[in-house]
Amino acid sequence: MSSIRNLELKSNWSWKQREPSVESVLDEVDTSGWKTAQAYPSEIHVELLKSGLIPDPYLGFNENKVQWIGKVEWLYKCTFDYTVNSEETHAFLEFLGLDTLCDVYLNGEKILTADNQFQTHIVPLELPSLKSQNTLFLHFKSALHLAKELEAQMGKVRAGSTNLGDPSRVYVRKAQYDWRWDWGPELMTCGPYRPITLKTYSARIQEVYTHALLSDDNVPSLEVDVTLDGALDASLRIVLSDADNKTVLKSEDVPVAGPSLASVVAWDLKGMVEPWWPVGYGAQLLYTVSVLLLSSTGQTLDEITTRVGFRRVALVQEPFEEPDQYGTGTSFLFEVNGVRMFMGGSNWVPADNLLTTISAERYRAWLMLLRDGNQNMVRLWGGGVYEPDVFYDVCDELGILVWQDMPFACGVYPAHDSFVASVRKETEDNVKRLRHHPRSRFFAATTRTTRWSCSGAVRVLSLPSSNSICASVHVFVSSITDVPSLPAVKLYEEVFPEVVATLTGPQPIPYHRGSPYGGKGWDTADPTVGDVHQWNIWGGKEFPYHDYVKLGGRFVSCVLFLLFLPLREFGIPSHPEMKTIEYWMDGAGVEQRHAQSALMAQHCRAGSFERRFAILMNDNFRVTEDLETYVYNTRLMAAEGVSYAYQVWRRKWGGPGKQYTGGVLVWQLNDCWPVTSWAIADYFLRPKPIYFTIARQLATYSVGVFRTYYEYGNFQSYGATLEIWGTNASLAPRSATLELHCVDLKSDWTHIETHAVTLLPNQTTELLAIPCPGPPHDAAASPTADAQFTTTHSVVPFRFVEPALLRDPGLKVTVSADHPVKGLWLSAIGDGADVKWSDNSLDIMPGDPQVVVTKGLDGRAVGIAFLGKEKAYKL
Repeated sequence: MSSIRNLELKSNWSWKQREPSVESVLDEVDTSGWKTAQAYPSEIHVELLKSGLIPDPYLGFNENKVQWIGKVEWLYKCTFDYTVNSEETHAFLEFLGLDTLCDVYLNGEKILTADNQFQTHIVPLELPSLKSQNTLFLHFKSALHLAKELEAQMGKVRAGSTNLGDPSRVYVRKAQYDWRWDWGPELMTCGPYRPITLKTYSARIQEVYTHALLSDDNVPSLEVDVTLDGALDASLRIVLSDADNKTVLKSEDVPVAGPSLASVVAWDLKGMVEPWWPVGYGAQLLYTVSVLLLSSTGQTLDEITTRVGFRRVALVQEPFEEPDQYGTGTSFLFEVNGVRMFMGGSNWVPADNLLTTISAERYRAWLMLLRDGNQNMVRLWGGGVYEPDVFYDVCDELGILVWQDMPFACGVYPAHDSFVASVRKETEDNVKRLRHHPRSRFFAATTRTTRWSCSGAVRVLSLPSSNSICASVHVFVSSITDVPSLPAVKLYEEVFPEVVATLTGPQPIPYHRGSPYGGKGWDTADPTVGDVHQWNIWGGKEFPYHDYVKLGGRFVSCVLFLLFLPLREFGIPSHPEMKTIEYWMDGAGVEQRHAQSALMAQHCRAGSFERRFAILMNDNFRVTEDLETYVYNTRLMAAEGVSYAYQVWRRKWGGPGKQYTGGVLVWQLNDCWPVTSWAIADYFLRPKPIYFTIARQLATYSVGVFRTYYEYGNFQSYGATLEIWGTNASLAPRSATLELHCVDLKSDWTHIETHAVTLLPNQTTELLAIPCPGPPHDAAASPTADAQFTTTHSVVPFRFVEPALLRDPGLKVTVSADHPVKGLWLSAIGDGADVKWSDNSLDIMPGDPQVVVTKGLDGRAVGIAFLGKEKAYKL
């Protein structure tokens, strides 16, 4: 018997456009015009760009110039050598990802027809079909054309608004954002975008499923299931070691009794391993499980290693005895290793439309940015892809919990037999791939449509001794007038639950209805049950952002279309920094350098964004036609509005029995190209002000201020009341001193008072409720309150605030002010690499200097901008 051979087909790739005049596609193998591939894995846009045949679609209006690519067919071929080994009896080709419609030929024989981007394809081969020199030939067809053909056969359906791509996309199992989205371009990619490997063997390990368990009293144990393929005159060796595979903690040899072995080992590991914890609650301890297939002579025939973490996760939905502002209802929160935790995080879209350009380092950089922003959960949105293993591996290392949508978004999807079979296989492929990871996960197929209420995404499941949490979906449609049914209920209600239950056994994982999920009559906006969306600020009824305090729920997470408007979890869009805008301007003239130019619109896909921006901007800022000032204002507006939402919703994470809001996930973390969007950091990983303000709200210790007042005249106030609370995410109480510092923006009046307080563990503690200190009424008071951990509550709208004075921070990047300063943004003056700031978008109070640590300033001067002085200038 011989060891398994893995030959990844990394080299000798070439590509060309299909020539329609050539009658048989196979006749093109030996024709001219083939170009050497410059990337592996490969996408056709990347090849065309690297060859200088198309302009960069991320610059200027170039996206419009490359639309022809998705309307034609493309060919790839690869040559590889194979040396016969007489001991080998089996062979197959493994395709981890073909995008999307592809006929595959080996040495002139068709071996596969693929039509699903999310599937793994295993193609068994007869060994005689392999030659000393072989040619693999891939024929990619147009997903655009197939989608329209299927739509003509089956009918046009609702699939969101026009800025979410052509509705025919629902018929093709390709990443839906490729058709265009309200934050992304239309780039219909194709190609072998994930690795292709030839495997030959006499016996191999087909599959390993590790159950890294943690009991109710946090005692760890391990079970391993193994499936084998080929000759079985062999044995298994199971080894548990530390994460670096250097120290063996436990090892056992097991005889092979058949091709499928359940619970090969069942080890009690008390005292040998420690639990895995989410970031902020403990260490992210990982261990390596190695499964070796050994011949009768002790030769290693095959080996699979898996990293695991020992933890248990539950979704807790308990009735409240005491009502909050919404009523009683039930909780919706996550418990990890017996500890209930507030989930603060954001939504992930693919980090590029050209997936092969996202390196492992770039994935890590994005997830570290999320982690360093004090976030502990990321939701992978359903219009993208199942990310490669590196994404989930890094989440394991960093302690980030994962909410995984299945790839369905914003549409009435079909459920004919072939479509259901294809989706079943993609689900099986990905559940098997992801189920072993220690971070919690949901498999949630999120379908959203317009003109009706839709509860799409999550049936959440939890099993006390399981090493995974998964989810499917229930879609309920009320008041449908133009769609008689949702065929894909078969997927959401039958296929997904069945696959997940079968593949995450032996103990079936119970499901819980969906996202958004509501109360009586499937009121999916019911804030007392399950999770809710909230889009009545940017979209919907377009309330002022201060109304976030009225618009929460048990868990603010999900997506819905409301009043014909495309909506997301919750969020406010903003521009990236000027450096990113200059990138997509690509040298454009002055005629494009204003907020309403055609080129700015090309890089802002949000529906009706001109009107919606105008409402929020005019409510809060002075009207301006200067682009840099306008950009600054949108960034400050998003930072203030969304951080305010985090602040007031996290306030509702009370003690036992009062954990009324269990989490908040903002739309969205990232961008797939340079664009104006809801992202809290732009395509180049440049954080926006909103990133820093969210980070402060999600810090272990934070303080919140809320001021109520009676209005008269032009937003002046009297009789204001002040409420202050503090949040402690640690598991121990914390003594602190609360300093309340009030100033008046129109006089020299100030007021300072201090209070000794205790922040209770793992909850928000109400600290102070008093009449707001202020000068006499005739002083036209407009007090601003400040507290330690630095939070402020400023007079609004900001258009009434006069420019402030800022003291020169000098080279130490220590900033202080003689008067209150709002939204201080630090930047580097001059060319050079991006600077990393430990904090930014600061509110500065007199007598409260702030120190910011920088990395990468490299001697450059510090530039500043703030409310009233929005254009960056050198100190």
